[in-house]
Amino acid sequence: MLANAPVRAQDSSAPPSLEELIPDSAVENPEEWAQQGTDDGAAVDADVLSGIEADTPIADLPDMQVAWPTDLDIEPFEPIESEADIEFVELLEDRRQFAFDEAEIETISEDLVLGFPQKEPPFSERGDFVARFEALSTIEELDQDDENVAVLAARAREDEELLGNLLRVYGYYDGEIVRTIGARDAGDDTAAAQPRVRFDVIPGPRYTYGTVDLGQLDSAADAESLRQTFDIAPGDFLQSDVILREQFDLDRALGESGYAFAEIDEPQLLIDHERLEGDLTLPVRPNGKYVFGRVVSSDPEFLSGRHIGEIARFEPGEIYQRSLALDLRRAVTATGLVSSVSVTPREVAAPSGDQPGVVAMDVELERAELRTIAGAIGYGSEEGVRIQASWEHRNLFPPEGALRLRGIIGTQEQLVGATFRKSNFGGRDKVLTLDAYASTIDSDAYDANTIAVSGVYERTSTLLFQKPLSWGLGAELLATDERNRVVDGIPRPRQAYFIASIFGRGTIDTTDSLLDPTRGYRLSGFLGPETSRTQGQQFYYLRNQADASYYQSVSDRIVVAGRGRFASIQGAELVGIAPSRRLYAGGGNSVRGYGYQSIGPKNEFGEPTGGRSLVEAAIEARIGTGLFDGAVSVVPFLDVGSVSTSTTPDFDEIKFGAGVGVRYTTGFGPIRVDVGVPINPEPEDSDFAVYVSLGQAF
Repeated sequence: MLANAPVRAQDSSAPPSLEELIPDSAVENPEEWAQQGTDDGAAVDADVLSGIEADTPIADLPDMQVAWPTDLDIEPFEPIESEADIEFVELLEDRRQFAFDEAEIETISEDLVLGFPQKEPPFSERGDFVARFEALSTIEELDQDDENVAVLAARAREDEELLGNLLRVYGYYDGEIVRTIGARDAGDDTAAAQPRVRFDVIPGPRYTYGTVDLGQLDSAADAESLRQTFDIAPGDFLQSDVILREQFDLDRALGESGYAFAEIDEPQLLIDHERLEGDLTLPVRPNGKYVFGRVVSSDPEFLSGRHIGEIARFEPGEIYQRSLALDLRRAVTATGLVSSVSVTPREVAAPSGDQPGVVAMDVELERAELRTIAGAIGYGSEEGVRIQASWEHRNLFPPEGALRLRGIIGTQEQLVGATFRKSNFGGRDKVLTLDAYASTIDSDAYDANTIAVSGVYERTSTLLFQKPLSWGLGAELLATDERNRVVDGIPRPRQAYFIASIFGRGTIDTTDSLLDPTRGYRLSGFLGPETSRTQGQQFYYLRNQADASYYQSVSDRIVVAGRGRFASIQGAELVGIAPSRRLYAGGGNSVRGYGYQSIGPKNEFGEPTGGRSLVEAAIEARIGTGLFDGAVSVVPFLDVGSVSTSTTPDFDEIKFGAGVGVRYTTGFGPIRVDVGVPINPEPEDSDFAVYVSLGQAF
């Protein structure tokens, strides 16, 4: 290149087409050249475009070459050293990294903080919102021993999505969640930093309900009262889980108001972001109102529709209630005679005008095995071994007429007996029981050979239907030959007693379980006028007893229970009362630590003679251990009791027993093992006593 030659924009060897397309004037003054427009013929030579047709695509581009600059010098990049103490990159990805200085803070855990910067409008559901988030947070569940940044990052993304969903649940459809990262101190002995996730929750305005459409609900005869059960109205704040709750309430109200075939489809919520409202549609079809008709059994020879109708808590002509249909199903199941049962309403007359329709209640059932062989083994260190066996046919005399044969072989008792039981006789859970037995009892208190018959009609409380009030009325006849031990220093030979009794009992029960109560109380009373004839003399007396127990949970794992008992026999001398009818204390359900019936007046040989009054009390703490998923509990206890020969307690001798027990909770009740120690024993009392049974001591 010549020293004085002008500098040109194009190389002389450049292709003509490129030189013509980009003239020197464009390089020297591009702005002025651009203002010339396309009319400048020098800008583009017509010869260059002569071979190009407007509607024809260019097959081959013009040959253009641009030389690579060889004198360009780019300094190399210096490598960035990583900071070993900070490993938050997985948490920071694609997120804005700032926090609001004036936000109100809720600390969920060492790893997790919520910030609430929005002041207006206020976040009205914030407390419940935080509680729900804390319960569902995946970061909150993270075990700090196993935590690492990767796991924390994954859970942070899940929690961010959770917060957004929760905002929408409460009607905040324009909310925003800002995730930021800070650091918390790992401890005084290290400078390493641990990540802390912070979510700033900006709920925005809360949406309200716009229109509320309940489908065909207005066609129901009770439309106004039914509408009141659906407690959502236009203008109320929107909350999606409330919709489900109110849908359930409306469905229940329809089922309890006679609408046997009512239908409700899934709710639909249409959100309008411009109006800040959501329009709710809940398709409701009442499908007519009905009353109960008759009960129809699928197996009338086994359980007739008439008998099942007596069990039901409704009468024909009453307004249909779904809960009563479900209750009938439970009642049939409780008979123990069926393996499966369903109760379904069936239209037999359609509604007409203001007159409701009629539904028959179809009971579809399958028979269960009706014969049962059962056995039980028990042991008490003072009572010895007791083996019991029975055979039962639960529907030998339909409907619900059961026959049970039983026998007992034990150290102190032998028995054979037969029991007829008619369940649901004359009404729901009312039972007629006739019993006959012969027994021999040889205890430290007395020997008795007895033959007896008894009958009782009662309203019972069962595991499925625990009742606040139960009662029983009965009568008993028995003949017993008993060895009456020495009383007041006067020896008595073996003698026979012929006894007749009528009795009544009642129980008020507010507890939460028959076998393992944790709260509530029970009050029971018994009155039994009785007459006894022995050795040509007739005696009349009144047996009575009152029991009270109370249960209170003092924490999640501790239940404190207490009980008291008073009993007396009024109207006859002790010699006129058969030894087996007198009052005794001691044993697993009395004063633990002492032998069965061993507490009370004794003769010169140390043998219990029984009394005419009794007082007992007990207190125990049932403490859960958490072992075996909470099935095992430990029970320390203290018992006290006294028996007197007078009709009122004289407390001449009060016996105390203490000990500890173990309970193992099963599906049918707790298994009990108690070890009791007599605190003030007599010489003939054992050092300790062991009791094994099903259920609590009281």
